[in-house]
Amino acid sequence: MAQHIGIVGCSAEGAALCYRTICLEGGALMGRHAHPQVSMHTHPLSEYERYFEADDWDGVADLMLSSAEKVARAGADFIVCPDNTIHQAFDRVIERSPLPWLHIAEEVGAEAARRGYRRLALLGTRLLMEGPVYPPKLVALGIEYLIPEPDERERIDRIIFDELVDGKFTAESLRYFTGVIGRMKEQGCDAVVLGCTEIPLLVTPESSPLPTLDSTRLLARAALRRAVGAEPAK
Repeated sequence: MAQHIGIVGCSAEGAALCYRTICLEGGALMGRHAHPQVSMHTHPLSEYERYFEADDWDGVADLMLSSAEKVARAGADFIVCPDNTIHQAFDRVIERSPLPWLHIAEEVGAEAARRGYRRLALLGTRLLMEGPVYPPKLVALGIEYLIPEPDERERIDRIIFDELVDGKFTAESLRYFTGVIGRMKEQGCDAVVLGCTEIPLLVTPESSPLPTLDSTRLLARAALRRAVGAEPAK
């Protein structure tokens, strides 16, 4: 009997990609058209943004916990959150959560280590690129990371919040992202973390100058493995 997966969403596109990945890839582990039970709750992104603007991570944690309690009541056994930025409140959440969680940066870091990457380009929202979500997880694995230049971080952040979270994926924005990734390749990065859960909908493995670490799908696959008790691929 597979465990019931709870999803705490934040932005629609990232949450939908996580849910879709679990459902579509579940069959490879469980049989045709099979997947674990999934329950998801999302507060409006606007509520999270209000706390981002106030630098109020306790407020972010309260929203995450509210969603966690709802998926727990629906029968979930553990939780994933397909949003990198709000993992900045993770430590505030896990202490009070009714259920255990997987951590998105831990799953990305584990995959980077498995694939032998040593220096990662880290892309995401400005808060994510400049924040504490990924650094300790990567450093603990002996993996270096670089973030884009300040002006690049600002434009990437605008593209995410003005376009990607609303399902807008343009050729111009793809060119900008691939240009930044290409420049970071020249700085010695050997892979890129798509550390906003919408970025994989814009930047694909085929279009990226560097191998991609798709945080959304990696988290979804980790959730699938946990739900069915499967070991990660070696």
